[in-house]
Amino acid sequence: MSTPSSQDPHSNFPSRENLTGVEISPRKESFVAPHPGSKNMPRWNTEELPEPPQFTRRNWYALLGPGLVLGAGAIGGGEWLLGPIVTARYGGSLLWLGTLSILAQCLYNIEISRYTLYTGEPIFTGKFRTLPGPRFWLIVYLVLDFGSVFPYLVATAATPVMILFLGGEMPNPAEVSMHWWMHKVTATGIFLACIIPLVFGGKVYNSLKALMSFKLVTVFGFLIFLAFLYSTPSTWLDIGSGFFKFGTLPVLSNEDRNGNGRLDPGEDWDGDGHLDVIEKRLGPSIDSDGDGRPDTWEKNSKGKLIKHEDIDGDGYLDGPNVENIFFSWLTRGHLPNIDFTLIAFIAAMAAIAGNGGLSNTPISNFTRDQGWGMGHHVGAIPSMVGGKGITLSHVGSVFEITDHSLARWKGWYRHVFRDQTAIWVPACLIGLALPSMLSVEFLRRGTEADRWNAAAMTAEGVGQQVANPPDGVLATMTGMSHLINGSSWGNFFWGMTLFCGFLVLAPSMSGTIDGIVRRWLDTFWTASPWLRRVDPAKIGRIYFALILGYSVIGLLMLWLNPPSTLIKLATICFNFALGISCCHTLIINLVLLPPQLRPGWFVRFAMILSGIFFLLLGTVATLQELNML
Repeated sequence: MSTPSSQDPHSNFPSRENLTGVEISPRKESFVAPHPGSKNMPRWNTEELPEPPQFTRRNWYALLGPGLVLGAGAIGGGEWLLGPIVTARYGGSLLWLGTLSILAQCLYNIEISRYTLYTGEPIFTGKFRTLPGPRFWLIVYLVLDFGSVFPYLVATAATPVMILFLGGEMPNPAEVSMHWWMHKVTATGIFLACIIPLVFGGKVYNSLKALMSFKLVTVFGFLIFLAFLYSTPSTWLDIGSGFFKFGTLPVLSNEDRNGNGRLDPGEDWDGDGHLDVIEKRLGPSIDSDGDGRPDTWEKNSKGKLIKHEDIDGDGYLDGPNVENIFFSWLTRGHLPNIDFTLIAFIAAMAAIAGNGGLSNTPISNFTRDQGWGMGHHVGAIPSMVGGKGITLSHVGSVFEITDHSLARWKGWYRHVFRDQTAIWVPACLIGLALPSMLSVEFLRRGTEADRWNAAAMTAEGVGQQVANPPDGVLATMTGMSHLINGSSWGNFFWGMTLFCGFLVLAPSMSGTIDGIVRRWLDTFWTASPWLRRVDPAKIGRIYFALILGYSVIGLLMLWLNPPSTLIKLATICFNFALGISCCHTLIINLVLLPPQLRPGWFVRFAMILSGIFFLLLGTVATLQELNML
């Protein structure tokens, strides 16, 4: 176990056990830590880089780290709410945007961990170390992190609870007063419950790790069971191939692609057996609030709003389709008629596929709390209850670059790379594929839905298919349908699907609350001269105080804004925040790290492209919301 140096004023905290059990040799006092970037930030301490853990079949679970916590949080609002809206309309053809987003975020996660492995500090502290200094970056990231203030996860997590309470009725808070109050009270209760794991359990990180493990096993287990038994091979093919259909975009097109006047194979986009034409969308025609502007639509005989021409009388909007822009350009010499109607939803799906926004930054905090790299010497944030004896140094520690330390560094970098690529990326892809599979399998293609409507309709479709399984699914072919069928089983699976929706969203809110409080507390713990004078053992109290402060703001936003506004504002902010953070992280690693530890040219180029990708998504979504597309 390493011994803090008496010359180090910030090392008066308990040393942490090495993951490998190998003693760390005393640091060389001749090595002076560098002090690059802003001089308003304190100079790093110096320590020895510990040995990286050896991955074996026996210790694999002990070595699971940040990828598990953030991977479980990756199946959240974007995957459960926005993904099904897009796939219900377009099938799996647009999931390639999720692929790019997840791969870009994976690279980003590894690069922010690169900084933490060298310094033991989270990436947000590194941002404040770059010029022009902490005050400038404080303003920039307060603006970029604005989307995290909107608790859209609990606002939407309240809906499945209300559906179960109302016996299957879709709540309508906008028009029914009782539903409005029920939604606000339910969402408030969920919000407060999400704080509990952040108060108990020793290290906050350990509590989150246990909570997210439960969520991951329960949700993935149920959805995989449902997918294997009650979905058709064509659905799996549609979802799986959609992750690689790069360049496919939504278009407006009739189904008679070759113009021969009949329905040929491959032209029946929505599977209704008719050769559909483009049906025009209709604007609002009724002024319901008397302000002189139409704000709603007329209703048909079934009470549904008439939002489009229904030429064939099937109740579905015809015309939305998909086409690959590269294929169109090569074969026709021009781009197709791109449909921007759902572009904000599509951009939002890509924004939250994975984690999204600055919610990825806790990867570096968790890397430190796990004790990886130089995080071994720094400490962790304790919970308010059960966190006695856990402290957090105010300043990170770096190591001297030698052949020996470089060999250890490469081992730690491989460890982080393995954690992200083997745990986080698969969890994100599966987390996006499974909810999308439900909408493709149980909803008719072309279905127009809005957030929880898609999830609620999907749950209803699950219940109907389980109650009466069709031919061609594994449950029928294996005889399972004789054991699991009927209305009772259908109602059970309907309820379980809604419960999974709740379980997807509510625990993710715990991670979101912890993430925003953690990244700002960690940063000011080092950047603020006043906080640097606080006893390291008292950080748990400050963390708890910030949790309470954020809760007041979050509840205020929850009561003042409808869920649709919350998620719209949050996801637009997420894309801009992640795009700028990608570029800033690259600058951090090129300026603050020694030349031997800096990323190579391929990683540099990929990080720039990742930043451009997220900035473009944010720009397109903003222009669409402003009706400029």
